[in-house]
Amino acid sequence: MNRLIIDHSGAVTIPAAVLDKLGLQPDDAVNVETNGTELVLRKAIPAAVPSLQQSIARKNLTVGMQFIKGIGPKLAELLAKRDIRTVEDALFCLPHRYEDRRSLVPIRQLKPGVSQVFQGTVMSANGVTTKGGRKVFEVLVQDDSGSMLLKWFHANAVWMQRTWKVGRRGVFTGEVTSFGFQREVHHPDVEWLEEGADVQAVMAADPVNFGRIVPVYPLTEGLHQKSMRKVMRQVVDGFLDNVENVLPTSLLSPHGYLPLREALGQVHLPPAEAQLADLNEGRTPAHRSLAFDEFFYWELGQALKKRGIALEEGIAFQVTHRYTKELARLLPFQLTAAQRRVLAEIKEDMMAPHPMHRLVQGDVGSGKTLVALMAALVAVENGYQVAIMAPTEILAEQHWHNIHHWCEQLGVSVVLLTAGLKGAAKKEALAQVADGRAAIVIGTHAVIQDKVEFQRLGLGIVDEQHRFGVLQRGILKKKGTNPDILVMTATPIPRTLAMTLFGDLSLSVIDELPPGRTPIDTKIYFESRRNQVYDLIRSEVAQERQVYVIYPLVEESEKSDLKAASQMAEHLQLEIFPGLRVGLLHGRLKPEEKEAVMASFKNRELDILVATTVIEVGIDVPNATLMVIEHSERFGLSQLHQLRGRVGRGAHRSRCILLTPGKLSEDGERRLRVMESTSDGFRIAEADLEIRGPGDFLGTRQSGMPDFRVASILRDGLILEQARQAACGLLEHDGALASSEGQRIKAELIRRWGTRLELAGVA
Repeated sequence: MNRLIIDHSGAVTIPAAVLDKLGLQPDDAVNVETNGTELVLRKAIPAAVPSLQQSIARKNLTVGMQFIKGIGPKLAELLAKRDIRTVEDALFCLPHRYEDRRSLVPIRQLKPGVSQVFQGTVMSANGVTTKGGRKVFEVLVQDDSGSMLLKWFHANAVWMQRTWKVGRRGVFTGEVTSFGFQREVHHPDVEWLEEGADVQAVMAADPVNFGRIVPVYPLTEGLHQKSMRKVMRQVVDGFLDNVENVLPTSLLSPHGYLPLREALGQVHLPPAEAQLADLNEGRTPAHRSLAFDEFFYWELGQALKKRGIALEEGIAFQVTHRYTKELARLLPFQLTAAQRRVLAEIKEDMMAPHPMHRLVQGDVGSGKTLVALMAALVAVENGYQVAIMAPTEILAEQHWHNIHHWCEQLGVSVVLLTAGLKGAAKKEALAQVADGRAAIVIGTHAVIQDKVEFQRLGLGIVDEQHRFGVLQRGILKKKGTNPDILVMTATPIPRTLAMTLFGDLSLSVIDELPPGRTPIDTKIYFESRRNQVYDLIRSEVAQERQVYVIYPLVEESEKSDLKAASQMAEHLQLEIFPGLRVGLLHGRLKPEEKEAVMASFKNRELDILVATTVIEVGIDVPNATLMVIEHSERFGLSQLHQLRGRVGRGAHRSRCILLTPGKLSEDGERRLRVMESTSDGFRIAEADLEIRGPGDFLGTRQSGMPDFRVASILRDGLILEQARQAACGLLEHDGALASSEGQRIKAELIRRWGTRLELAGVA
């Protein structure tokens, strides 16, 4: 084993054989000086101080890949394309699957659907053209038990003909596929055998690629699997010992998790007893241990943030009922039990002397806006201002429209502040915010711009949290002195994802729809049934109901085959429904134009509203009973669910038609079938998360989604729960992380997540 020789400026690695000749012990350290051409050993000193060893190990993990023997500039550049720039990057670049190469399988016994290793002799090799004009290179190989067809698509036929000579022997690895009675392997790996060579001896001489379960790493163009395995083996053999096991066994052993160093080693070099299926599903003890390690630090950071918030001095609001009781009296309906429960949780937080940080989840139409308004009025009753931030102008305008309607009757001033506000109107709005005349300020990102100054901000409300990042929430908070923060989302977020993203927030769920909401009957209709859909529209309008027709684009473009809202509105009005009143709503209209169209539809002056997804949130028209979504396969599940929630708001039966051309991808069909089968927002969210993964599910990378290298929100829900309990348990016993163990954990936490979680305050 190589040993570290320590001098005053860093560390030098000296081969073990040299150290043995010097008579140094494994834990010895020496002072080293250099005269420019050689190292001069001055004297041996006792074993190195642990903290110094720790810093040296950390320094070795930051070594650039270009400095590792055998990795030239070209290979280093290819590795950098896979975000592998340092030794640590390489150690955490885990295999994305594994292949069992422990033994050769006779060709006759090869099973379809499994990657296996077999040997054979090339019997024929030719380029062929299929009936469809596709060029394929085919090779027939044979052993004593049978033959197998190998295929390459888009291969260089001249080079392949030169390489795959008849009579040449090789060891092949690949997944067998089956077409009718024909078995074949596409693009197999090959290890050629010298004439007369013993295949078992060749495999034994290459333990990196044969004789065991081998890792298969993610690659980039120009980087080959054999080269990648060789690099990774060098890194594991040479640097794994520098990985520090920071988490104590007291946190790991209750769940049987391995120390970090051991887990990394086993993931790259699976032990003999490892099961191939467990490896490929990421369920081995090593994979689970790495997932726990990642989750633990994230959850610890979230818990520290939450604890830090709890220790801050906030506003202890008094609930006077001056406005809230009056609003309840004005409402033409009663709050649901779920709304009352969540409102009680919010009021309890607001009355505490520490800042509230609460997330309110509620399905489409569950009444989140009303709960938010009640919370806002508590702040206003106490002489404070409220900021409500929405992701789009149309949603901000809709909030203003709804809230202004009630607040006007209560004598509470509400101001709308968006990027579209210009000139004197904007100047006046900013003045009202600054001098306190505006009690409630509603807007988009414009609310957190530098020019906006609040006189006395007491509550910030963020709508559709997944559209904003953690930083925007932080900026809003800085507009006041530790104001309360209430976060709302109509996108049902599965529990594991909510725990990961919003671990620093308390969670409330409005899990009940207001009475009178009718179930929505959802059906998939293919293009061939378009005329039936038009008949349904006529039928609804004949009963004095109204209809939404949704399109993905505003205007048709040459690159897209999607039906566009502008052209189709004209087509529907002139050619399909000439006797009906058709309106158009899209995001490019001016705010006052949007408001006019929405008002016309709500006042029953329009029969059909052709719209883009701007109506995804906000519009409430109880008389609208049918929604037709064109090219429904192009929308995400959450978006389809949000759109569908615009109907079913009255007492009449409501329907949603998912119109699609019929040529569906596998994921597209799954999405539409889920929509047909359920209206449960949380079930839909789970399915959406399974299909798209966390990043796409949230729709934006600034959502705060952590970049986990190993852990999976979908697969590792139980591990996440365990990590959260472990992190909270640690803080119960060592709240300031002041112990020597706690300090090491804190240093690692800040190194990994300090910037992302804004943890400067815990350093």
